[in-house]
Amino acid sequence: MPGSAGTEQTTTVIIGTGLSGLAVAAELRRRGIDSIVVDGLDILGAAQPANTASLQRCDAADSATLRERNEILRHLRNYAASHHVDVRNTTRAVQLTMVEPSPADAAGPQWEVHTPTGILVADHIVLTRCAHSQLRRMINDFGIAVGRNLAAAMRAIGIYLVGVGELITPSPKEVLRQAKTVGQAISAKVHPDSTAFPPTGSFAILPC
Repeated sequence: MPGSAGTEQTTTVIIGTGLSGLAVAAELRRRGIDSIVVDGLDILGAAQPANTASLQRCDAADSATLRERNEILRHLRNYAASHHVDVRNTTRAVQLTMVEPSPADAAGPQWEVHTPTGILVADHIVLTRCAHSQLRRMINDFGIAVGRNLAAAMRAIGIYLVGVGELITPSPKEVLRQAKTVGQAISAKVHPDSTAFPPTGSFAILPC
């Protein structure tokens, strides 16, 4: 139950309740994939154990396209409310821990997102508020070698980026494009035997 201490299981945890997070959540909902959207803050001082990383807030100003962003955000919030997307604006992710898979499980690691009210366990993580340099440090903290393609290295372990990475301040349309791409990638892993899992519902602003 939201707000109660304990552990919850979901398919995807999206960290960031802004435009990028809601865009991914809407795309996953259309594809019949459950997700939980939480806010993200950093934790300072405490040393982290192995396979654990702090989550830091890194907001980018986008004053030139603020009106467009706010209009899309309004539509996304309405979509999330009408389609019962699990958005927890007051729940903050403070720590991300990788859980190594068992030898019999070839699906890859699971992830634990620690919050003040409990732990969210998921197969996929979507990050929307991290600087490129922080992402590299985070992957290194997990003991994973990072080549030139940071996004590919993260996708291999079930972490996806929307609104961060190569573009420092992506436009709202670029954020929606990234959200659709991530939604397709997660859907392909959740439904590997289906060539195209039919999306349900509609969201007019999402580009075709």
